[in-house]
Amino acid sequence: MEAAGTLERGLAVLRVLAGEPGRPVAATDLVRATGLARSAVDRVLVTFAHLGYVRTGEREVLLAPRLMELGEAYLSGCGLREALSPLAGRLAEELDESVSLAVPDGGGVRFIAQFTRRRTMSVAFRVGDLLPARRCAAGLALLDPSAPWAVDDQLVEPGLVAVAVPVRDPGGTPVSALSVVSHTSRHTAEGLREHALPRLRETVAEMEAALARPSPAPRAAGARATAAEDASLAAKKELGAGYLQSLARGLAVMTALGRPGGATLADASRATGQPRATVRRAVQTLERLGYAAPAGGTRFVLLPKVLELGYAHLSGLSFRDVVQPHLADLVARVRESASVAVLSGEDIVYLARVPTRRIMSVDITVGTRFPAYATSMGRVLLADLPAERLAGIAVKPLSRHTVTTNAELAAAVRRAAADGYALVDQELEEGVRSLAVPIRDGSGRVVAAVNVATHASRATPAGLVRDVLPELREAAARMEADLAFVHGPAWNGSLPELVRLGR
Repeated sequence: MEAAGTLERGLAVLRVLAGEPGRPVAATDLVRATGLARSAVDRVLVTFAHLGYVRTGEREVLLAPRLMELGEAYLSGCGLREALSPLAGRLAEELDESVSLAVPDGGGVRFIAQFTRRRTMSVAFRVGDLLPARRCAAGLALLDPSAPWAVDDQLVEPGLVAVAVPVRDPGGTPVSALSVVSHTSRHTAEGLREHALPRLRETVAEMEAALARPSPAPRAAGARATAAEDASLAAKKELGAGYLQSLARGLAVMTALGRPGGATLADASRATGQPRATVRRAVQTLERLGYAAPAGGTRFVLLPKVLELGYAHLSGLSFRDVVQPHLADLVARVRESASVAVLSGEDIVYLARVPTRRIMSVDITVGTRFPAYATSMGRVLLADLPAERLAGIAVKPLSRHTVTTNAELAAAVRRAAADGYALVDQELEEGVRSLAVPIRDGSGRVVAAVNVATHASRATPAGLVRDVLPELREAAARMEADLAFVHGPAWNGSLPELVRLGR
């Protein structure tokens, strides 16, 4: 398959997978839906799995969070999310209503940011979702930008009301719509307009001023491009004919276009380490499919349609949805039960778990609480607390092995912080050994922990550290990477948020 044709086939497979979000799809389903040969589909899936875009089982394929980097390329390149989201988030707080940002996409509008208020009746739109332009306030505002505002009085759904104002770039072109969305249990359409429109207009004026400021210069990517191309070559060598290097290169070109103001062919060539002719073929394919367009001169930009490639579904994944597959992989490798927990006061709360099936196993369910001081995950999580908090924990023996003083606890927590892991040997219960490592957010803060637990008869402490710790650290790193894609580089690790995300 030549490069552009391979990219087109790969994107066709992604569209089918994105059209069935959350439902396992078999390779045979992809063959029927795309019209591609089974061998072609298999090679596409091998390539996507290597890139981390899909997870494949024996008979099913699911989208994986890393696929979001394609949508992130558009969102970063257009610059609207970064420039406008802080103001939209502030408006949601001030009005105590859900607020969204949407952009035109063909005959519809596609959401690029959402700031929802959590209520019994709440807005369920996701970033990446597409709505018909004539059936929502954002679309009406963009269809008739000469109108000062637009109202949706239950057009898209009974009970939903919204008011929107177009946001213009420095040239006067409407590039987005800012909407305030509510429910008829709170406002009539007219009542929402009276409540929200004054602040909505003021916020749009601030947004247009923000868009008039110069954009930061794009970062150079030469060294990273060389490393990425080397990795692609290594993957081809490792996987052989099953790996479609041309598909991987075409997708690399797509992400390379995600720069403020777009990119020239020369820019994309430097960013990917690929020949300019290869880049040109990929860009032509992306143009033909509606994922990219010329942006004046010799530059090309990504279009909102890129978000159709699974972004809405993946951005809506819960914390548990993200970590559970990695727990399952970990359990398959170490053949012991694994869990993820967060700190709640002086306890840990289990948010996700994959048990092993044995006659004698550790019986814990999601929602279980244990004293943090006597658990491996608790020790990891306590390591981020100030010394005075540790000194205030009431320590009492739960087994003959449990630490019995705050000084012993403080020493164990300091050791966990220094080692980067915690091993607890039968302190919670006789016969239970566990090993845990931290899960960190993008700022490096410990917000959760993952552990492997076993019966003392099956593994020694030294054996756990030798055999399980590397696997545990790899699982934590993969969870962190996926959580950064789904919930942002500085995702909120507070207990209420993680409990919500875990549901």
